[in-house]
Amino acid sequence: MTIVFRIVLIAVAVLSLLYMMRKIHQSKLQIEHSIFWFIFSIVILIMAIFPILPTLLAKLLGIQSTVNLVFLIIIFVLIIRLFQVSMQLSKIENRLKNFVQHEAIREHEEDSKSKN
Repeated sequence: MTIVFRIVLIAVAVLSLLYMMRKIHQSKLQIEHSIFWFIFSIVILIMAIFPILPTLLAKLLGIQSTVNLVFLIIIFVLIIRLFQVSMQLSKIENRLKNFVQHEAIREHEEDSKSKN
């Protein structure tokens, strides 16, 4: 892993951490949702500070370039997170649909009672 790539990873990780802390302070991001991003940034920071770890892992997995392993890990983790967010969104959409249906039924029953 080149020194330039390591510096970029460190800068991105630190800036991400600072940005998340700022958004939490502004109450625009809940702490529960930011835990993933904190851990993700810290992992990137660790890989950049200790490049021997991803290098050894790349050799162990038979990946020729450490940079390829770093990108592979980042892509894999983001795909997993995207799937989790999609599941949460589906759950919220189902709850909203059920709520709207129950409200529509309740309003229809109230309208029927008031007409009688």
